[in-house]
Amino acid sequence: MAKRSLTILIPCYNEEESTGPLFSRLASLVEDNKEKIDYQLLFVDDGSSDNTRVLIKDFACTHDYAKYIFLSRNFGKEKAMFAGIQHVTTDALVIIDADLQDPPELIPQMVELWKQGYDDVYAKRRSRSGETWLKKFTSRTYYNLLQKLTDVPIQKDTGDFRLLDRKCIEALQRLDESERNSKALFSWIGFKKIEFLYDRDERVAGKTKWNYGKLFGLALDGITTYTIAPLRVATFFGGFVSIVSVFYAIYIFVHTLITGIDVPGYASTLFTILFLGGIQLLSLGIIGEYLGRIFLQTKGRPNYFVQEDNLGSEFHEDDSM
Repeated sequence: MAKRSLTILIPCYNEEESTGPLFSRLASLVEDNKEKIDYQLLFVDDGSSDNTRVLIKDFACTHDYAKYIFLSRNFGKEKAMFAGIQHVTTDALVIIDADLQDPPELIPQMVELWKQGYDDVYAKRRSRSGETWLKKFTSRTYYNLLQKLTDVPIQKDTGDFRLLDRKCIEALQRLDESERNSKALFSWIGFKKIEFLYDRDERVAGKTKWNYGKLFGLALDGITTYTIAPLRVATFFGGFVSIVSVFYAIYIFVHTLITGIDVPGYASTLFTILFLGGIQLLSLGIIGEYLGRIFLQTKGRPNYFVQEDNLGSEFHEDDSM
């Protein structure tokens, strides 16, 4: 039986402080397991403004299994991962962050599960060192909410660290939607999955590129990618408020006929107007989120452009997707 091949995809953005230990640990992984698996490293730089690209090129010059794709600007991690996935030709793929919070030494254990017949070996965080209680709480709340809004099984407490079989890679390559949320897509494509428990480490260097604003946007992308439940919630509220308003109008009309006086209630009227106005604005905002995604998708723009790579001539026919 031919030896299987695996690509380790590493999206990067201003990670020059992490590249030293990253290169060292990845090189050790490849050398220690080269008799079992043909490894390839694929670095996708998402428009770094520091020396990350220079360091990647230097490493690739001395390690023939290291490949790189440099995007023309910062398109965001989701599209950087998509750029890498589009260029994977091996039997399997592992996605791992450059900050080494996800230990690359665990990959051989994931490979063993893959060899047992699993298509998606997703790493579930047993513990999360270096993260605040607020981030852990919001993450847990988000995944619980997402599971209630959709009928697609959600892998809780998981990130992008996972091993994907060739059939999963080909499925993801077909999903060229402009507003991407990889965690949602990993669940949506299905296939045979198994969880792999691990303890997440702290960053080896530098600071996270994610703030709560970006995390909120990512969460919103996940919800709107998965389901139209928010639109249905807006419809439900609209219908409920309309029904209550009709009964309230009937009550006022009957009360006026019986007593001959208008029902007083300036405060309640003001509250009702503000409440209805808030519901309308919320509903318009939800509709706007979906319309915005439709607008961006209909433009048909490529998800990224490649500035430079060392992949070979077979990938140069179309350097955008």
